[in-house]
Amino acid sequence: MIDFRKVKAETTAITRQKDQFYAGTGNIYETVAILSKRANQISTEMKTELNKKIEDFTSNNDTLEEVFENKEQIEVAKFYEKLPKPTLIAIDEFLNDKIYYRNPNKEHDGDF
Repeated sequence: MIDFRKVKAETTAITRQKDQFYAGTGNIYETVAILSKRANQISTEMKTELNKKIEDFTSNNDTLEEVFENKEQIEVAKFYEKLPKPTLIAIDEFLNDKIYYRNPNKEHDGDF
């Protein structure tokens, strides 16, 4: 589980040297696949956590005033809007060697 308050990734896309993405895998396409899968995991985790927090504020008997003035729910939503996008978090993790990945096709020793 990621603590999103401690994430230090950039909040906007920046230009990067493509050589950084070859270092671990030797293949840019394999790196993109790894980043895509990790970004999907992060996105799912963010969505689950956000829904759980917002669910805490909902009640069955909302009045019109409560719907428009639920400040806690608005603050939670603003916090998640300010977070870096899952793709940027995945890139940061990859470049800082925080992602474990393996390619089962490269691990065959010829034993069949």
